[in-house]
Amino acid sequence: MKHLLLVFLGGGLGSVLRYGVGKWAGGSWAPFPLGTFTVNILGSLLIGLIMGLALRNSSVSQSSVLFLVTGLCGGFTTYSAFAYENYNLLKNGDLLTFSLYTLGSLVLGFAAVFLGIWLGRLLS
Repeated sequence: MKHLLLVFLGGGLGSVLRYGVGKWAGGSWAPFPLGTFTVNILGSLLIGLIMGLALRNSSVSQSSVLFLVTGLCGGFTTYSAFAYENYNLLKNGDLLTFSLYTLGSLVLGFAAVFLGIWLGRLLS
């Protein structure tokens, strides 16, 4: 139960931060989604920093990783998890899975957005 609460609290904080950073950075760069781009890159940097520290420092607890990585970064952006998972695939030399995961995520992600928009319009 404690782990669920840590993820919940971190996720809420990450979502609020995402909103704030997205608004701050979103500004006048349309049609380029600068707010989301900024959040995704910052989230990738943050998850890398946290995991790098956790891997090198045994005093970083599982609870801290759950709160910061799964909760905060997960609420801030899922792109950070995507980037870190790809890093691990490359580090382990798994080029096939890396390629399938990356291309599949992009193609299916875009397709899902288009499908969702189409369904939303169809149902409204």
